[in-house]
Amino acid sequence: MGRIEIVQGDITKQAVDAIVNAANSSLLGGGGVDGAIHRAAGPGLLEECRTLGGCPAGSAKITAGYRLPAKFVIHTVGPVWHGGRAGEAELLASCYRSSLELAKKHGCGSVAFPAISCGAYGYPVAEAARISITTVRECLAAHSKPLLVRWMMFDPAAYKAWIELYAQQGET
Repeated sequence: MGRIEIVQGDITKQAVDAIVNAANSSLLGGGGVDGAIHRAAGPGLLEECRTLGGCPAGSAKITAGYRLPAKFVIHTVGPVWHGGRAGEAELLASCYRSSLELAKKHGCGSVAFPAISCGAYGYPVAEAARISITTVRECLAAHSKPLLVRWMMFDPAAYKAWIELYAQQGET
């Protein structure tokens, strides 16, 4: 099984094979992680994203990393929180599965994730951490790649939530 790391810092600085972008459905940039990734990658990322035709919630698409240290950017669209009764948990888990499937398909040995849907989309951080850690562990147990999954938490509260939940669940 692969290794899991949880780190506080800037996802755009990660020298991994792929970073995951918590994108909006247009894939054309936005605020938070999405805006930071687009700014750091440069205009080539936006140009390539324009050719992709958007992306529905729970799915993922891949582009080059352009000026980022990462070779690829995997764009996934998380669910907007509507109280938990609109399929949000299934969509969030699908974001992680779809992203890891693309990483495997493109030979990525290392992937860095943000806290998908926890910013402007309002997903409760502790619930998002539980879903993401459980889903990633299941994916790593079933596949040989990626070998490393790193959560990059810009927000100290999200970092704390992921660390605490990971510790409660025990190490992989």
